[in-house]
This record gives sequence, C-alpha cells and structure tokens, in this order.
Amino acid sequence: MSDMTELRLGTLQDLPGLENLYRAAFPEEDLLPLVRSLLQEGDGVLSLVALQGDRLVGHVLYTRCSVEPDGHVAALLGPLCAAPDLQKQGIGGRLVREGLTRLSDWQVGKVLVLGDPNYYGRFGFQPGSRIAPPYALPTEWAEAWQSLDLGAGTAPNTGTLMVPAPWRNRSLWSE
Repeated sequence: MSDMTELRLGTLQDLPGLENLYRAAFPEEDLLPLVRSLLQEGDGVLSLVALQGDRLVGHVLYTRCSVEPDGHVAALLGPLCAAPDLQKQGIGGRLVREGLTRLSDWQVGKVLVLGDPNYYGRFGFQPGSRIAPPYALPTEWAEAWQSLDLGAGTAPNTGTLMVPAPWRNRSLWSE
C-alpha cells in the first residue's frame, strides 16, 4: 500500500466520495442506503476513511450494538470497501486494524462481522459465533458469521446481537 494513504475519521461531508466508492466496489449490491443511514446516526457509529490525496479510496464502518439478554456492548464491523483499482494493497486491512484499535473507547468486548472467513480470519475473527445475528442467516453463510474477542470489558459469549435501526433490514442478512 502506498505511504501516501491517510486514514481519518469519516464525516457526512465524505458522502459524495463514499457514494462513488461503494458503487464502484459493489456494483451488484446497493449498500448506500445502509451507509447513509449509519452516517446520519452519528453516535454509536465509527466511520473511517482512507484517502490518497483528495481521492477517497477506502471506508469502514463499525456500529455499536448490544448482546441480549445481558446488554453487553459489542460492535458490528461493516461494510468495508476499497477502490477496485487499489484492492489487495492493504487499505482494507489498515482500516480494519485502525477501527479495532479505536473501539477501546467504546469498551467493546466483542466485534462481529458477516464476511469472508479467509479475509477476516487474518485479523483473528473466528467463524461460528454463539452470538446469534439479528436475523437467521442462510445455511451457506454460517461460516461467514464471525467474532473477535477484544478482551475489553466483559465479552459476551452467547445471546442475540441487537442492532440499531439501519441494520434492521432483513435483506442485509439474507441472499
């Protein structure tokens, strides 16, 4: 990855660049309504962007959630993307690691993600979490539901992930 890549907190002013980035990175999937809603949530959402000069080249969101029935704090990672022409250059990895570091402010014990186990496994995520997602996942996605124990505070081991309103769209959790 280029040493010219800067990471910083994302803002609502990044939305035009994010719209271009997500359309290019996910041409078959419309994640923009989710991204817009999460950015407008503000509190409980960590948005990080990667920039090369004035060009927005990567983005990740972390959302504060709770695990019921005990109310432990957890975070949901996603979406994550990098510009198609710059993928496999470490931008996504830097965004993930920076976000995991910044989650200490939330006293998050566990981070969950629905994604490629080969990719997220490199950060320590393990498939087969006993924390249930908000909606039942397709059977073939079972290994994609993963968790990472951060060791901060009390990490919940079982329960159901309770997500804020932008994540309560069943289509985000199914094919």
